[in-house]
Amino acid sequence: MDFGERVRSLGAIDAAPLRDRILAQPPEAWSEFGIRQRTYDVHHDTKSIVLVFCDEAWPQVTVSRQPGWDRLADLAIPLMHELIGRAYPKGGTILRAMAAKLKTGGRIKPHVDALQSFRAGHRIHVPLTTNPGVRFTLDGRPLPMLFGEACEINNQKVHSVMNAGREDRISFIFDYLPPVA
Repeated sequence: MDFGERVRSLGAIDAAPLRDRILAQPPEAWSEFGIRQRTYDVHHDTKSIVLVFCDEAWPQVTVSRQPGWDRLADLAIPLMHELIGRAYPKGGTILRAMAAKLKTGGRIKPHVDALQSFRAGHRIHVPLTTNPGVRFTLDGRPLPMLFGEACEINNQKVHSVMNAGREDRISFIFDYLPPVA
């Protein structure tokens, strides 16, 4: 969503329980739902554990539970609701929610999230693991992402990520669509 700024800080959040649960997932969990990697070339170097995902039958999207729901929802839902309560009107819809891993040496090329659901929804990031070699760039400038510091990015501005570090970078990402007035 283009909310007029590059980024909106949502403040600190206790993401350790969710991080620990995600890190304990078996390797095959990262490949159970690969639609992002198959559909969007920019996500070639990523893997995801998806809790919910929407189709693109805009504006009547259908949100469906995915394989990560049963293993992560009990920790992810309270975290998402806490962040929504800080900055957004309640009563909307979580369109997508996932743990997204950028592999060591991986890149997400510069892009703008073009689908209508991305233009209408708030894209919220909660960094879970990072390293000094990760560079998240938004609107041509670096955007430091620190563990447990949630933010909304303006996904209508060009953004990219590279991981030149020695560890994978994992963020919990969700898209929130406010209620229609």
